[in-house]
Amino acid sequence: MTAKKTILTYTGLKALENELEELKVVKRKEVAQKIKEAREQGDLSENAEYDAAKDEQRDIEARIEEIEKILKNADVVDEEEVDLDKISVGCTVVLYDVEFEEEVEYKIVGSTEANSLAGKISNESPLGAALLGKGIGEEVSVETQVGIMEYKVLKIDRSI
Repeated sequence: MTAKKTILTYTGLKALENELEELKVVKRKEVAQKIKEAREQGDLSENAEYDAAKDEQRDIEARIEEIEKILKNADVVDEEEVDLDKISVGCTVVLYDVEFEEEVEYKIVGSTEANSLAGKISNESPLGAALLGKGIGEEVSVETQVGIMEYKVLKIDRSI
């Protein structure tokens, strides 16, 4: 079975690589020290610090495995080569929200980078998927939990 390709921007790739390095170099050593200190306290059967450190170690190793899998199957979008005629991953778009009569700005990213609070929406989200391939001046209707939202594409930029 072939693993699903993960779309990442260069910024997202660097962030994951930095997180992986931090986990492997710093966090592994910190948790190993916590385990060592907890062992020195004696009886491990009733040692809450030991159990907590082992849980933390398990979580760190799981996250390392997850990041390595993402990086192994990553398809990195070169934001400098993004076609500005149509919306694609790596673009920043300015939309006119018809219902609220305001402009909104989003960066279209892969699903692992999505963070709606930071204005980064996934290419797999309802809005992201609807926007892909659209050009300036085109209108987009998106079905959401609160009903159908209407947008008009005002501007497409590189995300750099």
